[in-house]
Amino acid sequence: MKFSMSEAWRDATNMLSANREVLLIVAGIFFFIPDVVMGLAMGNMQEELLANPENMQAVILSFYTNWGWLLALTTIVSMVGYLTLLALLRDHNRPTVGEAIMIGLTGLLPGIGAYLVLVIGMSLAAAVPLVIAGVAGVAALNVVMILLVVIGAIYVAVKVSLSGPVIAIEKVYNPFKILLRSWQITKGNSLRLFFFYVLLFVVYLVIAGIVSAVVGIVLLAVAGSAATTVNAIVSAIIGAVFYLIFVAVLAAIHRQLTGPSAEAVSATFE
Repeated sequence: MKFSMSEAWRDATNMLSANREVLLIVAGIFFFIPDVVMGLAMGNMQEELLANPENMQAVILSFYTNWGWLLALTTIVSMVGYLTLLALLRDHNRPTVGEAIMIGLTGLLPGIGAYLVLVIGMSLAAAVPLVIAGVAGVAALNVVMILLVVIGAIYVAVKVSLSGPVIAIEKVYNPFKILLRSWQITKGNSLRLFFFYVLLFVVYLVIAGIVSAVVGIVLLAVAGSAATTVNAIVSAIIGAVFYLIFVAVLAAIHRQLTGPSAEAVSATFE
C-alpha cells in the first residue's frame, strides 16, 4: 500500500477531535508536567551558562551529574505516555485511561529493549565505515563515510518509526520482532514517510520559533525565576501539543499501512 500524507493527516486530526478531552489530560500528565519540570531545571543551567560562558563544558557536565536522574525519569514517563496515547487512539477494545496506562507500562521494558538493540546495532554498523576511513587517513573519505553514516541513521530511524504502534497496538513485546515488524510495515514507503516527518518537524520549528520570539519580547519586562517559569510553561505547552499531534500521526500511519486489525474486523461482524 502506498502511503498518503493527506489521508494520514486527515485520519490523525479526526482521531484527535474525537478524543480530545481525554488525550489532552493524558498529554498534560505525561508530557506537559515533565517538560515543565525539565524546563525549570534547564533554565538554571542556561543562567549558569550565561554567567560562566568560559566554563560551558563544566556547567553542562555538572547539570547532567546533578539532574541525570530527572532526565531519565521524565524520559520514562514520556515513553509510558506515548504508548498510552497510542492505545487510546487505536486499540480496538476501547480501553479506559487506566487500562491504556497499563498497556503503556507493559510496553515500557520492550520499548527500552528495542531502543537499546537499535542503538547498539547502529553503533556497530557505523563503526565499520568510520574505522576504515580513519585507517585510510584520507580527509575526503572521512567526509563521505560520515555522510553515509548520517544518511543510514536517518533511513533506519524512518524504518523503525512505527515501533511504538507495534508495541501498543499490535501487542508485540519481543524487541527484535518490534523492530522487524516496523521495518516490514514501512517497506516501500520510506521516502514518503521521511518527507512527511520532515514537513511536520519544519512546521513545528516555525511555530515554536514564532511563539518563542513573542514570548521572548514579553519576557524582556520580566526577570529572574518568573521569566524561567513562564518560558518553561510555554515551551512545555508547545512540546506537548506537537507530541500529541505526532503520536496521532503515527497511529494514523500505522492504520493506513496495516489496515484494521483482525480482531477489529471480527468484532464488526459479531
